[in-house]
Amino acid sequence: MPKRLSHGDSRGPSSAPKAHPFSEGPLVVACYHERMGNTQDEPAGDVKHEPGRHLKRVAIFIDGSNLYHSLDENCKRFDLDFAAFAKKLCDGRSLYRTYYYNVQRDPERNPQAYLDQQRFLGALYNTAYLEVRLGGYKLRGDVAVEKGIDIMLATDLLRLAWSDLYDVGIVVSGDGDFAYAVQAAKDLGKHVVVAAFQANLSGELANVADDRQLFVPEYFEELWSSKRNPRKSAPRVEQQQSDGNGRRRGWRLGRSRSTRESE
Repeated sequence: MPKRLSHGDSRGPSSAPKAHPFSEGPLVVACYHERMGNTQDEPAGDVKHEPGRHLKRVAIFIDGSNLYHSLDENCKRFDLDFAAFAKKLCDGRSLYRTYYYNVQRDPERNPQAYLDQQRFLGALYNTAYLEVRLGGYKLRGDVAVEKGIDIMLATDLLRLAWSDLYDVGIVVSGDGDFAYAVQAAKDLGKHVVVAAFQANLSGELANVADDRQLFVPEYFEELWSSKRNPRKSAPRVEQQQSDGNGRRRGWRLGRSRSTRESE
């Protein structure tokens, strides 16, 4: 039976232990912070576009293939410094973790592309607070189509939201297939930002997002990992397939050597 405080007890009602809000699940947590506010560990600078300065923990979900081809089309290069990229996306807020999703290349079908990807992934593995998630592919004729990438990204977006591990999720993709997952994360009390080039952004995904970070080539001027543009010396041996909805999910298998790193 709970102990009743006597008149001589020096403790007041405010000193009684309180239930930790995280024990009630993410929906209650969101309501708790909305009601009580968050005065601890405020991020440096203002949080732009989002109401409430308590929205400070950022998780970034990068659709690697979509980003690669968007950079190739719009910036004519793709040697991105992912640590600097994540820092700029956070915009003064605290980074929880960055997740990068792409296809594991087949060393038998294209050995050079596989070696190039391993070098690229090695750099990612050495990037602090970045996790790499690799899926497979299946063949449709001579076209290799990504398999499982969308599911992995959407699952992590929802799983981490349910576990209340971030306040703001940033989905770096223009793929309309993520629209339902974005809405589900919002329903769990999270704010979700979509980051993509306007030309590569699905209207469905743009409409469901809380906010949009629209890329332009100038956004990446200080984010390249080298001063030289590697695309000038990189032969294009694969033709990316597009369906007009922000999706870039297949490529024709080439036989020549390639230096395209992020595939």
